[in-house]
Amino acid sequence: MFLFRHSGVGSDARFRALRALYRSCIEQNGPEARARRLLRDWLSPQQRAQFDAENYFEVTGSHTGRRYRVHYGTLSNVLEIDASGQPAIGWCFLPERALAAGDVMLAQKIALETDEAAVLALAHRFSPRLPSLPRVVRRAY
Repeated sequence: MFLFRHSGVGSDARFRALRALYRSCIEQNGPEARARRLLRDWLSPQQRAQFDAENYFEVTGSHTGRRYRVHYGTLSNVLEIDASGQPAIGWCFLPERALAAGDVMLAQKIALETDEAAVLALAHRFSPRLPSLPRVVRRAY
Protein backbone atom coordinates (compact mmCIF):
# COMPACT_ATOMS: atom_id res chain seq x y z
CA MET A 1 0.00 0.00 0.00
CA PHE A 2 1.20 3.49 -0.76
CA LEU A 3 1.55 6.02 1.99
CA PHE A 4 1.08 9.63 1.01
CA ARG A 5 2.06 12.52 3.12
CA HIS A 6 -0.12 15.61 3.16
CA SER A 7 2.21 18.18 1.71
CA GLY A 8 -0.05 21.22 1.62
CA VAL A 9 -0.66 23.13 -1.59
CA GLY A 10 -2.05 21.04 -4.45
CA SER A 11 -2.17 17.76 -2.54
CA ASP A 12 -5.98 17.76 -2.38
CA ALA A 13 -6.15 18.04 -6.15
CA ARG A 14 -3.71 15.13 -6.50
CA PHE A 15 -5.77 12.98 -4.15
CA ARG A 16 -8.96 13.80 -6.06
CA ALA A 17 -7.24 12.96 -9.36
CA LEU A 18 -5.91 9.69 -7.94
CA ARG A 19 -9.35 8.81 -6.56
CA ALA A 20 -10.97 9.57 -9.95
CA LEU A 21 -8.39 7.42 -11.72
CA TYR A 22 -9.04 4.55 -9.30
CA ARG A 23 -12.83 4.82 -9.79
CA SER A 24 -12.55 4.82 -13.58
CA CYS A 25 -10.24 1.80 -13.44
CA ILE A 26 -12.76 -0.07 -11.27
CA GLU A 27 -15.67 0.92 -13.57
CA GLN A 28 -13.80 -0.23 -16.68
CA ASN A 29 -12.52 -3.48 -15.18
CA GLY A 30 -15.25 -4.41 -12.72
CA PRO A 31 -17.45 -7.48 -13.12
CA GLU A 32 -20.28 -5.63 -14.91
CA ALA A 33 -17.92 -4.06 -17.46
CA ARG A 34 -16.09 -7.34 -18.13
CA ALA A 35 -19.40 -9.21 -18.53
CA ARG A 36 -20.71 -6.60 -20.95
CA ARG A 37 -17.51 -6.77 -23.04
CA LEU A 38 -17.69 -10.57 -23.17
CA LEU A 39 -21.34 -10.45 -24.22
CA ARG A 40 -20.57 -7.96 -27.00
CA ASP A 41 -17.76 -10.22 -28.25
CA TRP A 42 -20.24 -13.10 -28.62
CA LEU A 43 -22.93 -11.10 -30.40
CA SER A 44 -23.17 -11.06 -34.18
CA PRO A 45 -22.58 -7.65 -35.81
CA GLN A 46 -26.35 -7.23 -36.26
CA GLN A 47 -27.07 -8.20 -32.63
CA ARG A 48 -24.29 -5.90 -31.39
CA ALA A 49 -25.72 -2.94 -33.32
CA GLN A 50 -29.18 -3.70 -31.97
CA PHE A 51 -27.83 -4.03 -28.42
CA ASP A 52 -25.92 -0.75 -28.66
CA ALA A 53 -28.97 1.10 -30.01
CA GLU A 54 -31.82 -0.49 -28.03
CA ASN A 55 -30.18 -2.23 -25.02
CA TYR A 56 -31.55 -5.60 -26.21
CA PHE A 57 -30.80 -8.09 -28.97
CA GLU A 58 -32.83 -10.73 -30.77
CA VAL A 59 -32.06 -14.45 -30.88
CA THR A 60 -33.56 -17.20 -33.03
CA GLY A 61 -34.51 -20.39 -31.19
CA SER A 62 -32.72 -23.57 -32.24
CA HIS A 63 -35.77 -25.85 -32.48
CA THR A 64 -38.77 -23.71 -33.43
CA GLY A 65 -37.13 -20.77 -35.17
CA ARG A 66 -39.07 -18.38 -32.92
CA ARG A 67 -37.58 -14.97 -32.22
CA TYR A 68 -36.69 -13.95 -28.69
CA ARG A 69 -35.72 -10.50 -27.49
CA VAL A 70 -33.16 -10.54 -24.66
CA HIS A 71 -33.28 -7.26 -22.74
CA TYR A 72 -30.46 -6.00 -20.55
CA GLY A 73 -30.93 -7.49 -17.11
CA THR A 74 -31.02 -10.75 -15.23
CA LEU A 75 -34.63 -11.49 -14.39
CA SER A 76 -37.72 -11.70 -16.62
CA ASN A 77 -35.76 -10.20 -19.48
CA VAL A 78 -36.52 -12.64 -22.33
CA LEU A 79 -39.57 -11.98 -24.49
CA GLU A 80 -40.86 -14.16 -27.30
CA ILE A 81 -41.72 -11.97 -30.29
CA ASP A 82 -44.76 -12.68 -32.50
CA ALA A 83 -44.96 -12.24 -36.29
CA SER A 84 -45.91 -8.55 -35.94
CA GLY A 85 -42.83 -7.83 -33.79
CA GLN A 86 -44.76 -7.47 -30.53
CA PRO A 87 -43.98 -9.33 -27.29
CA ALA A 88 -46.19 -12.43 -27.04
CA ILE A 89 -44.82 -14.42 -24.08
CA GLY A 90 -42.26 -13.62 -21.43
CA TRP A 91 -39.78 -16.24 -20.26
CA CYS A 92 -37.82 -16.16 -17.03
CA PHE A 93 -34.74 -18.37 -16.75
CA LEU A 94 -31.29 -17.68 -15.40
CA PRO A 95 -28.21 -19.51 -14.11
CA GLU A 96 -28.29 -20.91 -10.58
CA ARG A 97 -25.58 -18.54 -9.37
CA ALA A 98 -25.78 -14.78 -9.16
CA LEU A 99 -23.88 -13.33 -12.12
CA ALA A 100 -23.42 -9.97 -13.76
CA ALA A 101 -26.16 -9.03 -16.24
CA GLY A 102 -23.93 -9.50 -19.29
CA ASP A 103 -23.00 -13.03 -18.20
CA VAL A 104 -26.67 -13.95 -17.62
CA MET A 105 -27.64 -12.58 -21.03
CA LEU A 106 -24.83 -14.51 -22.72
CA ALA A 107 -25.97 -17.73 -21.03
CA GLN A 108 -29.55 -17.04 -22.17
CA LYS A 109 -28.40 -16.38 -25.74
CA ILE A 110 -26.36 -19.58 -25.93
CA ALA A 111 -29.14 -21.64 -24.31
CA LEU A 112 -31.81 -20.43 -26.75
CA GLU A 113 -29.55 -20.88 -29.78
CA THR A 114 -28.42 -24.40 -28.84
CA ASP A 115 -31.19 -26.11 -26.81
CA GLU A 116 -34.35 -24.03 -26.93
CA ALA A 117 -36.70 -26.89 -25.98
CA ALA A 118 -34.85 -27.77 -22.77
CA VAL A 119 -34.62 -24.13 -21.72
CA LEU A 120 -38.32 -23.48 -22.24
CA ALA A 121 -39.18 -26.66 -20.33
CA LEU A 122 -37.43 -25.18 -17.27
CA ALA A 123 -38.37 -21.53 -17.77
CA HIS A 124 -41.19 -19.73 -16.02
CA ARG A 125 -43.72 -18.19 -18.36
CA PHE A 126 -45.18 -14.74 -17.72
CA SER A 127 -47.31 -12.18 -19.50
CA PRO A 128 -45.17 -9.43 -21.02
CA ARG A 129 -48.08 -7.03 -20.92
CA LEU A 130 -48.75 -5.34 -17.63
CA PRO A 131 -52.32 -5.70 -16.44
CA SER A 132 -54.29 -2.55 -16.87
CA LEU A 133 -54.82 -0.88 -13.54
CA PRO A 134 -57.88 1.24 -12.84
CA ARG A 135 -57.16 4.91 -13.10
CA VAL A 136 -57.18 6.77 -9.87
CA VAL A 137 -58.57 10.25 -10.16
CA ARG A 138 -57.31 12.71 -7.60
CA ARG A 139 -59.00 15.96 -6.95
CA ALA A 140 -57.17 19.04 -5.89
CA TYR A 141 -58.71 20.47 -2.75
